[in-house]
Amino acid sequence: MNIDQIADMLTRIRNAQQARQMEVVMPSSKFKVALAEILNKNNYVGDVATFSEGNKQFLKIRLKYSDGKPAIRGLKKVSKQGQRIYIGKDELPIVKNGYGIAVISTSKGLLTGREAYKNGLGGEYICEVW
Repeated sequence: MNIDQIADMLTRIRNAQQARQMEVVMPSSKFKVALAEILNKNNYVGDVATFSEGNKQFLKIRLKYSDGKPAIRGLKKVSKQGQRIYIGKDELPIVKNGYGIAVISTSKGLLTGREAYKNGLGGEYICEVW
């Protein structure tokens, strides 16, 4: 059984926000930490931290709310395990008329669509956040 770890991460964040939780904890990986850091840098989530229990690594993300509404209005996984979506530097999307971000996995690591455009990079289109 092969589980899509990024889809699982996005679902955990979505579910925690619907339940009005202040933080969400999940198994950690370098990719998840990089994605959480992008969300933090773009003010969608608060603090991001990793910790260990035994020999397992975990990622803790503090969720943000304003006036009782989650900072993240929507999360959408674009590239799936069964169908990877790759885009060139000329095809980088604008999410929600610039109010959202596209997360792209490039040769320089995970970048937002704007950062990838500035660096002239394309890559795998991971998800959209708004």
